[in-house]
Amino acid sequence: MEVYVARQPIFRRNRKIYAYELLFRGGMVNAFPDIDGDTATSKVLSNTFLTMGMEHVLGGKRAFINFTRDLLVQKVPMMFPREQVTVEVLEDVSPEPEVVDACREIGEKGYEIALDDFLYRDELRPLIQLAKIIKIDFMAISLEDIAEYVEKLAPYDVKFLAEKVETHEGFQRALDMGFTYFQGYFFSKPQILTGRDVSSSKINLMQMVAEVNKEDMKFEELEKIVTRDVSITYKLLRYMNSAYFRRMQEITSIKQAMVLLGQNGVRRFISLITMAKLASDKPDELLRTSIIRARMCEWLGKETPSGVDTSELFILGLFSLIDAILDQEMDKLMDKLPLSDAVKNTLVKSEGQLSVFLNLVKAYEAGDWESFSDSVSKTGVNEEKVPGYYLDAVGWADSMSTI
Repeated sequence: MEVYVARQPIFRRNRKIYAYELLFRGGMVNAFPDIDGDTATSKVLSNTFLTMGMEHVLGGKRAFINFTRDLLVQKVPMMFPREQVTVEVLEDVSPEPEVVDACREIGEKGYEIALDDFLYRDELRPLIQLAKIIKIDFMAISLEDIAEYVEKLAPYDVKFLAEKVETHEGFQRALDMGFTYFQGYFFSKPQILTGRDVSSSKINLMQMVAEVNKEDMKFEELEKIVTRDVSITYKLLRYMNSAYFRRMQEITSIKQAMVLLGQNGVRRFISLITMAKLASDKPDELLRTSIIRARMCEWLGKETPSGVDTSELFILGLFSLIDAILDQEMDKLMDKLPLSDAVKNTLVKSEGQLSVFLNLVKAYEAGDWESFSDSVSKTGVNEEKVPGYYLDAVGWADSMSTI
């Protein structure tokens, strides 16, 4: 059985990544409920730590993983490295003595315990005393109740994690209330600032990305762009010698690096370096997510029978978060860029042939498996291959973050 694993970032107060929550699905079924929690967690642990490789999935960060009552009582978390696993106790786990004893032993072994989708009840006190993190859903509970929870739990040695923080306003409120960790897509939404415009230098950078991805851009012209920019040259060599490629022999020549990458590879590389400059003042995960989307969209374009332009799909994924990167409305940004109508219509109106590919990628990264299955059926892509595309995209994005 194929196991689908996506990851959702968990941020610190400074918007740096603290961990990823792993989201999973059990196979060729429409939604997560078709597989029981024990099986799902067992398979994601096996795939993450034994088959796929922990480093490849997590990029050196912690993993928040849901554990059912039976897996806790069996002390399954203790089979895996405590430095990288946060044990999430699901909201439907009853604090019966057997569960509390198991969690106490797990905690004593140095594992971080988090209480998921927390709703206060007096009978939860034994688990609250063992927890290091309490996760509170900002979409499910009023701000007044959240403030009451924070005050009530102040005597305990716990940190608070705000779940489903979807806006900058929500992020700021959670900050003000003393939350330590934040989970949600607030980082991928623009923070519109009245009267702010995009600088000409950033417009030039965006136009450069669009230009290098045009079909009539020749290899010789790409080579000139690389060789005249010391920063791009340096980063290209670092990229080609990164762990993603695992080469036996070091690449020391620009010409050699470009030949190995090929024309399309060099285009992609210049695009990514340019986007990194645009996103330099934003959370790292914003650029990383853009790169994952670009790579996944490109993979999907290669596999679909509908004959779409893979270079357009790459640009679509890469620019899908440009509004959040530049804190501007998407339609205004598209007016300033020489992109195809197909890409613009998808980014501004979510219309057209390309939109289903971006919707598929968004559904996968969010663990929205019902929407994911619907989008897959519309693209004609082999669903069993998508987890491999995602893992490749994650590895590629993580390798880019090191250069």
